[in-house]
Amino acid sequence: MYVRLGEICDFQSGGTPSKNNQKFFDGDIPWITTVALKGLGIDGSDAVNWITEEAIKQSAAKIVPANSIMIGTRVGVGKVAINLVDMSTSQDIVSLIGIDETRWCKEYLCKCLIGKSQYLNSQARGATIKGIKIDTLANLKIPEISIEKQYEVSRIIDKTRIIIEQRKQELMNLNELMKARFVEMFGDIKTNEYGWEKCTFKDISTKITDGEHGTVPRVDEGEGYLYFMARNITKEGEIDLSETSFVPREIHEKIYKRCNPEKDDLLLVCVGATIGKCTLVSEIMGEFSMARSVALIKPNKEMVTSNFLINLLRSEAIQNDIDHCSHAAAQAGLYTNMINSLEAFVPPMDLQIEFDTFCEQVYKSKVAVQKALDETQLLFDSLMQEYFG
Repeated sequence: MYVRLGEICDFQSGGTPSKNNQKFFDGDIPWITTVALKGLGIDGSDAVNWITEEAIKQSAAKIVPANSIMIGTRVGVGKVAINLVDMSTSQDIVSLIGIDETRWCKEYLCKCLIGKSQYLNSQARGATIKGIKIDTLANLKIPEISIEKQYEVSRIIDKTRIIIEQRKQELMNLNELMKARFVEMFGDIKTNEYGWEKCTFKDISTKITDGEHGTVPRVDEGEGYLYFMARNITKEGEIDLSETSFVPREIHEKIYKRCNPEKDDLLLVCVGATIGKCTLVSEIMGEFSMARSVALIKPNKEMVTSNFLINLLRSEAIQNDIDHCSHAAAQAGLYTNMINSLEAFVPPMDLQIEFDTFCEQVYKSKVAVQKALDETQLLFDSLMQEYFG
């Protein structure tokens, strides 16, 4: 049995006081934007600004009573939160007020709205900033179950989400462990405290190149080869093939012949918002081509191991150098000559091999944690589908 959202609450739009009127600001009423909507309870610490009673009286801004549900309807469509204190919001947020708490658990309603965020985004319209109308919210179908069952559903979803966050934290901790071990074994890169032989990335690589510069035609999966792009390297430096493009065989052969990516080569984002992020070529990628947004680095395996080189590349010092180089260019980006000139050093190979052994153990742990994370995420998704459709 379902009930429409518009039947169980009233909707209140937000507003932004004019910044030209100083009497509207430096007050004691927290004012938020969709940035604060993170699916959790929010309070004054999430405020973007603090407005006055004058702003409430003379602008479109309104007071949202504590314990209302807030949902993004423009920038951040579908994002939700419950305000723990009275506050005010921008026009990008609609607040759900007047909910009968004897019939409805607000945490349950929040999770239901999160479950429908994909649908809400599909309904967003607009020439510049896309948004949804209140009518779209009002017509959302909410599963009507007993309030006791609502609290139970909310608790189950919360427990599952907590496990997901714990798994993600475990992965972050393993990454930090590898970084700490690298510094422990090889010291500070900038000061080169152990006096390792200095060199450049060109000296310790057999090839540094980037992918295809021009526009290439795309084909459906199964009709061509993977076209690896910057978006396929996550902020955490992992391979993400959830969004993939494919190119025809003749295009692939041309790029592959020049780049020839092989297992344990390094892939480095050299254009875009995630510039500097890097990963190792994996067996799961198969034979693939690359876009200009990705550079390939082939380690000289007589001088450095792949694990040593990628951790060197991920170090704060090298990342700072990359940031400086990419912004110093006339057109923002990291070019092969810049990568060639990045400073490096070469520790003894037996020390690198020892670090390799450590990395392999960490990778095994990461695989196990990632598998558990994937299974828990699958459980979470199936629960959201079961409870909210």
